[in-house]
Amino acid sequence: MAFMCAPGKHRRPGRMKRTSAQAAGIAALTTTGVMGTLAAPALAAENSVEQTGLTPVITIGDWVAEQIGAQAAAQKQAAEQKAAEEAARKKAAEKAKKEREAKARAAREAERKRLNTFVAPISHSYVSTGYLSGGSLWSSGSHTGIDFHAASGTSVHAVGYGTVVEAGWGGAYGNQVVIRMNDGTYTQYGHLSSIGVSVGQKVTTGERIGLSGATGNVTGPHLHFEARTTAEYGSDIDPVAYLRKHGVNI
Repeated sequence: MAFMCAPGKHRRPGRMKRTSAQAAGIAALTTTGVMGTLAAPALAAENSVEQTGLTPVITIGDWVAEQIGAQAAAQKQAAEQKAAEEAARKKAAEKAKKEREAKARAAREAERKRLNTFVAPISHSYVSTGYLSGGSLWSSGSHTGIDFHAASGTSVHAVGYGTVVEAGWGGAYGNQVVIRMNDGTYTQYGHLSSIGVSVGQKVTTGERIGLSGATGNVTGPHLHFEARTTAEYGSDIDPVAYLRKHGVNI
């Protein structure tokens, strides 16, 4: 005789019912000693089927958190490296700037010293007649400069950097050169046998501007040298003190 089952009779029992049946089965299995081999797999299978999805979600959440944490750490490391590189760049730029400024200062100082370097107008010579020496040889009654001992044709040098403002015949001074120095003072070189520069020419320290001689009002060859506050006669100052002030020992 055949039996018909009503629809829905074979549906999976509810969780509560399954749990009760499992408990009874576990108790029986424990009594028979089969619990160790069957219970765990059975429960594991049941639990895997009955998972609510919480564990996978937590696992994925942990993985995402780890990825975010790793990304944040990498970004932090990159930011720190970039900051360190920027700090190093700024430090190097500042060092280079200071070095450039130091070189510029040194160059300016060297140029200042170069422009303020003076020499004697005649090398390896001496003063044969001093400043303000009296006598009838001078129209003013006294010597307005100093005379350097020199034979005719001896090289005469500009004592410092400047610009030639006079170059030619100077009356009692014979052939003369007057230079406006870079510091605003003037120097004069008289009784030259020849002149080697022209008006407007820039001259440097030690440059030859002519040759000594005996032109003008003289008793013999020598170089007459004056230091002045202007280019004109009568503005003379002590040439020995002038040269010594600029580092020339005579």
